[in-house]
Amino acid sequence: MVISAYLIINIIFAFIYMSCSLGLDGGTMGSTPFSHFMDAFFFSAQTISTVGYGHIYPKGMIANCAAALESMMGLLTFALATGLLYGRFSRPSAQIVYSKNMLVAPYLENGKGIMFRLANLRRNILIDLEIEIIFSFNETVDGKIMRRFYPLEVERRKVSILTMNWTIVHPLDENSPLIDMTKEDLENTEAGFAILLRAFDDTFSQTVHSRTAYQANDIVWGAKFKPVFDRDYDGRIVLDLSKISDHEVLVSV
Repeated sequence: MVISAYLIINIIFAFIYMSCSLGLDGGTMGSTPFSHFMDAFFFSAQTISTVGYGHIYPKGMIANCAAALESMMGLLTFALATGLLYGRFSRPSAQIVYSKNMLVAPYLENGKGIMFRLANLRRNILIDLEIEIIFSFNETVDGKIMRRFYPLEVERRKVSILTMNWTIVHPLDENSPLIDMTKEDLENTEAGFAILLRAFDDTFSQTVHSRTAYQANDIVWGAKFKPVFDRDYDGRIVLDLSKISDHEVLVSV
């Protein structure tokens, strides 16, 4: 966007200078229309950046007014572009990797739970993490389709620090709106799960956010996640982020 705006402004002012008078020390302006335009274009580039006119200078009141306007515009636009770029690249953001699928897996003794897992892609430390899951589906009421939204309770909504990975579990018990829903029910109602994560970035000392979403066809029924940990040659525990989505299908759940 910055480069496009820079080119457009210089092209506009180049046409303005072509219609005015420009002086050339020790020579003449371009003999062809294209070379004349390029002289005016580079004169505009020199003016907007206030680097100096070199051997080309404005002649007459109109050309000088245009050059003065462009130099003022250059000071303002470069300051604006600097602020936008600094604000964009200095803003902290979370780099969270989520499992590709949600799983309906065994949970506790004889229960089931719908779960997914996540991990931090960066080496910085995230503390005071809080997760929220919003479940939504279409429901027909009096012949009209309405979108229903329900916040889902999770096994652990907050953790103090994220050092490895975190598996988020929603128990499928009597308090769950999913307790009586089957795979076909979720697909027919176009069910979806919005995931919202909030954490405190210890490096930037600011709160960061991350979000993702799962659809009904992203749920794998009767499966469980495989371990993502391994040990290196020195016996240290290693988190393999490439295995964050690895799972195995069970015979029954």
